[in-house]
Amino acid sequence: MSKPALGRGLGALLSGTPPLAPAPVVVAASPAPAPDRGERVQRVALNRIRPSALQPRKDFSAESLQELADSIREQGIVQPLIVRERGGFFELIAGERRWRAAQLLNLPEVPVIAREADDRAVLELALIENLQRENLNALEEALGYAQLAEQFHLTQEEIAVKVGKSRAAVANATRLLKLPPPVQSLLRDGRLSVGHAKVILGLPDEESQTHAAERVVKEGLNVRQTEGLLAKLQARGKTSAAAAAPRAVVPVDSNLARLEEKMREKFGTKVHLKYAQGKGAVEISFFSDEELQRVLEILGINAD
Repeated sequence: MSKPALGRGLGALLSGTPPLAPAPVVVAASPAPAPDRGERVQRVALNRIRPSALQPRKDFSAESLQELADSIREQGIVQPLIVRERGGFFELIAGERRWRAAQLLNLPEVPVIAREADDRAVLELALIENLQRENLNALEEALGYAQLAEQFHLTQEEIAVKVGKSRAAVANATRLLKLPPPVQSLLRDGRLSVGHAKVILGLPDEESQTHAAERVVKEGLNVRQTEGLLAKLQARGKTSAAAAAPRAVVPVDSNLARLEEKMREKFGTKVHLKYAQGKGAVEISFFSDEELQRVLEILGINAD
């Protein structure tokens, strides 16, 4: 089953551009240009194309690149690269995997569509392409969203619309950037899953998060087992902190930890669930007026 299009999608990105025949140098038939842009496919020397610093994807599997190169050797590049002119060269907007595979084959030139685009459009389209093909790891996706927010001052709602994700998905992805660098490294390498990372984010400080992540990897714990580890660590910390208190708080068990995580996903921000003998409180954090407004909207509360 085909995946639904994301945001403007590759259909808009590559509109009016049918596949090219695998001709080595000459394009057999030029596609009709898009009427609103007058775009056309042209062939450009491979050494005139440069990767973009705005490309959110940083990790490229050597095995998958070789598979793509083998396919290109047989079928040619069936979808032109999207580029923009920059100082006598062409900078990639979309198609870096095809460009890298073409380098493996030492192709003299490749088909491209040159487009006028500012930095924001380049980042948006690169994100859309990679998300549609599921090429980004979780941290690359999060960094792309963070760059849109910080560099171009987009809200999470605006980012979600542009890339075809829910606001909660964008919020939960960017939360991964709050993990300490050692844990991010484990996540990037695939030794921790996103599910593990979400659970580990429930710990209060970087030291305990790093310690928990290392134990998860060392002991090969699944997500459910990680929730149990988290409950034990939280209980141990609360017991130490309240050793002298006459009325100790009942430690949060794995079910409550899971409920707290579901609430974090719902609100897209830090949520702390306090519980003791059937009583407690829910603490929802926000870090700007915009985030407070979003929380109120989720709760169905009109601030006016």
